[in-house]
Amino acid sequence: MTSMRSAETVESVREGERLWTPRPEFAAKSQVERYRRWLVDSRGVGVSDYSELWQWSVAEPEAFWATIWDYFDVLSDAPYSRVLDRREMPGCEWFAGSRVNYAEHLLRHEPEGGNAAVFHHLSENRELAAMSWNELGRQVRIVATQLRALGVKPGDRVVSYMPNVPETAIAMIATTAIGAVWSSAAPEFGVKTVIDRYAQIEPKVLFAADGYRFGGKDFARGAEVEQIAAALPSLQHVIWLPYLHAGPPPPSLPGLMTWAQLLDHADVSRDAFEFTRVAHDHPLWIVFSSGTTGLPKAIVHSHIGALIEHLKLMHFHLNLSPDSVMFFYSTTGWMMWNLLLAALVTGSAIVLYDGNPVHPQPDFLWQLAARTRATNFGASPTFVQMMEKAGLKPGEQYDLAALESILVAGAPSTPETFAWFYRCVKPDLWVTSQSGGTELCSGFVGASPTLPVHAGEIQARMLGMDVHAWSDDGEELVDAVGELVVTTPFPSMPIRFWNDAGDKRYRESYFDVFQHADGTPVWRHGDFIKINARGGCYIYGRSDSTLNRYGVRIGTAEIYRAVEQVEGVADSLIVCCELPGGNYFMPLFVTLKPGIALDDDLLARIRRKLRDDCSPRHVPDQIYAVPAIPYTLTGKKMEIPVRKLLMGLPLEKAASRDAMMNPDSIDWFVRFAQESTDYQWRAA
Repeated sequence: MTSMRSAETVESVREGERLWTPRPEFAAKSQVERYRRWLVDSRGVGVSDYSELWQWSVAEPEAFWATIWDYFDVLSDAPYSRVLDRREMPGCEWFAGSRVNYAEHLLRHEPEGGNAAVFHHLSENRELAAMSWNELGRQVRIVATQLRALGVKPGDRVVSYMPNVPETAIAMIATTAIGAVWSSAAPEFGVKTVIDRYAQIEPKVLFAADGYRFGGKDFARGAEVEQIAAALPSLQHVIWLPYLHAGPPPPSLPGLMTWAQLLDHADVSRDAFEFTRVAHDHPLWIVFSSGTTGLPKAIVHSHIGALIEHLKLMHFHLNLSPDSVMFFYSTTGWMMWNLLLAALVTGSAIVLYDGNPVHPQPDFLWQLAARTRATNFGASPTFVQMMEKAGLKPGEQYDLAALESILVAGAPSTPETFAWFYRCVKPDLWVTSQSGGTELCSGFVGASPTLPVHAGEIQARMLGMDVHAWSDDGEELVDAVGELVVTTPFPSMPIRFWNDAGDKRYRESYFDVFQHADGTPVWRHGDFIKINARGGCYIYGRSDSTLNRYGVRIGTAEIYRAVEQVEGVADSLIVCCELPGGNYFMPLFVTLKPGIALDDDLLARIRRKLRDDCSPRHVPDQIYAVPAIPYTLTGKKMEIPVRKLLMGLPLEKAASRDAMMNPDSIDWFVRFAQESTDYQWRAA
């Protein structure tokens, strides 16, 4: 690899300025270049570079995805009858007739991995340790066998309320190994947030930890686990992990068994264990992405969809291999945790860390990256800002010789974010920004190790992802900001939402805005995107009213349910706006009951309610009392128009008084956007 500029000169950069170009030998050895040469040599596909490869992959999706199956030799009980039944979203079927298992491919590298480390794991109450491929496989087979003995069958739901530790990863792999359906919530989530998710999917088994440690402070979760279990009548067994303390678990939990008891059984050899290979449309896991109204969306992915996408993503866009060590800080309630484990399909090792990313010192994650010899490090723009404000230069303080690439995710990146890595980490570095979503558990736009890095720019559209920027009229845009749309089906599309009769909510979420000329739906993701003439991409935040705070999607409905239970609060509205430098400002507006004032006591109660019922990320930056919340004629809170006002749009472009139930209510927000000195907005 080679840097285009010296570290000293990467102080201030322009958007799109070239910062790095891969050395020819680095590009030639990359996974995506090996695949391109294989296409040319064995399939006669005449593509000479990444741009032509992408064009072919979206023009001929059936041929492209078939080569992914062949190139990685996907294991199946039966051959598929066809790659794609029809190019129509939603409802199309991928690889019908095949029978595969996602977990089988996660552990496929166990024989050659042997006693080499697959997990480097650390938490605030556990020392850094390593788990080998053999040990991971051994524990997965035991847990999977015992889940079968407990009566867990393919299609049953198994959920967790656990931190980012090896036990949680083992539980996930074991669950999917037997065809059961996995779902995960982070232990910092409040009881109501967890119940809102899990009550929808009626789990049979719950893996739960007694608590977690964050920033040096212990947070017991025994009482919360009891409340969650009591609210889930389908629950038959709780597997208890004494993570913080060695004390006994709550006796009221159904079918109680400790983690040690679950593992206290004879080993099951690789040859004797059978993965449950399931049909192409069998659910793998359920991930939750909240909308603006109602309960969180229970998004269902399939084994074949996630597998075929992750084989492509991890090899070609992250360039992982058995020599890699991937480290991305995540909690178990974010789809990035699923993606971290997906790195196993390449034979890569991964780093699991549970705790505060800046405790006990701000550069702690860099210290961990050095200790684990991480080759791929994941960070958010917010994390970079913390490093910069602290004046830290990890490249001078730690041995990061093994580090090859950076994955910046969770929020739109800025040119300054890129510049910081070259200036303060190392000048010879493949800095990548990628963007996707929970809905696909992958990315739409991302990186290629064969392309240059430009400041603030996502290198390219990912292979097989027919991504475009469209105007409100459905016209293609180049070098202009538009709606991110996907015009051709892709395998990791949700197969459905759980308990969504007729796919009504699924269609409303992604397919009700844009159509092809023949009337077939087009996926509208809800992000603003700009694609330049060379194919580079820029994400400008959410175009809908779902909140995106530091890369974590938050549904406004979750906040309203909590806030409006606080005594004295009559109504509320919340938005999240992107600020310069990758920052966010998330204000909450409340109307109060007669005689109530927004004093310090009420402010504290609102924040405490959100923190306890939802999570710390749900707590707003500021809370303001307003005379009234604006509503549409159909009774919907006007989140998007208010956000547009705060982002600098004039009223006539942000909202129509004729479409409002209470037109005068918008005037307060117009004045607030013009007069408030709490922030500096970036124009939308």
